[in-house]
Amino acid sequence: MNANEIHNHIERLSNLLRTESRQILMEHGLQPVQLEVLHYLSACNRYSNTGKGVAEYLGQTKGTISQSIKVLERKGLITKQTDHDDKRIIHLIITSSARNLLNETIPASLFRKASKKIKKHGMEQITNSLTSLLTAVQKANGLKSFGICHTCKHNIILNDGNYLCGLTKEVLTPKEVQLICCEHDV
Repeated sequence: MNANEIHNHIERLSNLLRTESRQILMEHGLQPVQLEVLHYLSACNRYSNTGKGVAEYLGQTKGTISQSIKVLERKGLITKQTDHDDKRIIHLIITSSARNLLNETIPASLFRKASKKIKKHGMEQITNSLTSLLTAVQKANGLKSFGICHTCKHNIILNDGNYLCGLTKEVLTPKEVQLICCEHDV
C-alpha cells in the first residue's frame, strides 16, 4: 500500500468518525474543535493543561482555542485554576459533565462496533503501525511528540513506586505518568 492509499483510508475513517461525533455535539451545542479540546484536556498532565498546550497539541491558533475555552467554561465543561507556584499560568480542568460527554462520544460508537470485529492481535498491529506513522509525521515536520510521560527520557522511576520528572524535578504519581505531556522527549 502506498502513502496515497494510506492517506485516503485515514481521511475516510476520520470523516466517518467526525460525522457521528458532530451529530452528538449538535445536541450539546458544541463544535468538533471543542470536543478535541476536552479530549486533550482529559488525557494530558498538569504541565500541559493550559491554553498554550491545547493550541500546540491541536495545531490551532490561540484565538480559536481561547474562544473554545470560553464556550466550554460557559457550558460548565471546564474550570480554570491558577497555578499554585506561578500565578501567571492558568490550568484548564475538565468537569464531571465533560467526562460524561467524552465517555459518550469517544471512541465513537461506530468505532467501538468496528473494533469488536477485529481480533486483539489485529488491533495491536494497527496501534503499532499508527504510532509509527504518527511519530514519523511529527519528526518530519519538527513537531513536539506530546507523548505519554512514562516513555519520556526525563521520567525517572523512584524506589517508592512514584516517579520523578528529571526536567521539573517534581514527583509524579503512577497515574500522572500515564498522561500526555507537552515536554515529552525521547
